[in-house]
Amino acid sequence: MKIKVWNTILQLSKERGVKASVIINAIEESLRVASAGYFSHHEPITVSFRPEKGELRVFAVKRVVEAVEDPSSEISLDEARKIQPAASLGEDIEIDLPADTLGRISAQAAKQVIFQKVRNAEQEKVYLQFAPRIGEIVTGTVRRFENGNIILEVSKTEALYPAWEMIPTETFSRGETIRALITQVQKITKGPQIIVSRSHPRFLAKLLELEIPEIANGNIEIKDLVRQPGERAKVAVLSRERDIDPIGACIGVKGNRILNISKELRGEKIDVIQWSAQPTTYAKAALSPARIDKVLLIDAGEKTMKAIVPRDQLSLAIGKKGINVKLASRLVGWKIDIQQV
Repeated sequence: MKIKVWNTILQLSKERGVKASVIINAIEESLRVASAGYFSHHEPITVSFRPEKGELRVFAVKRVVEAVEDPSSEISLDEARKIQPAASLGEDIEIDLPADTLGRISAQAAKQVIFQKVRNAEQEKVYLQFAPRIGEIVTGTVRRFENGNIILEVSKTEALYPAWEMIPTETFSRGETIRALITQVQKITKGPQIIVSRSHPRFLAKLLELEIPEIANGNIEIKDLVRQPGERAKVAVLSRERDIDPIGACIGVKGNRILNISKELRGEKIDVIQWSAQPTTYAKAALSPARIDKVLLIDAGEKTMKAIVPRDQLSLAIGKKGINVKLASRLVGWKIDIQQV
């Protein structure tokens, strides 16, 4: 049977970024499945598809016998001669799917491939493209809103920005661009689902790396990082070079570096502190911007300590709704009680 599909296959391959061989194999498989209704005895079906030459055959091979015992592989001499008048006993004959049936099935198969097989190949391509990029920051464009979530277009692919991964204080409009962190790439029934976040601590870590060369080149290390997205974050840093002030480098001249990051995070305040292996020293720094007189270790086993603060520093040490001391405790990994002098 002569068919004209080669140009269509090439066009589809180019548009979808899928190899022509993938489309051809998918059409062959669809033809094999669809033809099973005509070859009703579970015959092994052969598909000979050479689209570049416009040739298509679907057939089963059967042995001509006197008495048929296995209809899937044998055919009687009388039936064989209806197909091939010169057929003889012991001969193998090829039984072609009729041209009208083949034409109808091939059209259905091609349509099925476009909506299913090719889509599967596209989905696998998307997964392989984005799965290695988990932990990277990408830029996407807001396309639509669904049940409180945002659908972004990232490199011509849709990504899900869920409500629970958003910074509470932010709002976006259709067409606006967003920077976010890829946190997951899942294989689901509908295809790969790319999930992004702006509230994840690693998003702030990557922003710091992008804004501060000393972090990017490894001269400054981020030891710990905690966030209350949209409100406050605390970052503990350590310099690998004696002549580099880690806090000054992170804050930048006139605070420009940290202000750029805070602006990206919709005004989230970012405290940069010096990391210390000594828990009380670390806790004293972690309670920044409050001025702490001293920190006392109460119970090493229970990991509890007490911070002594002047009266005028009490509310600053605790923070709005207790956020400062809560973040400091999370950063250090100890429970910190605040006591006024």
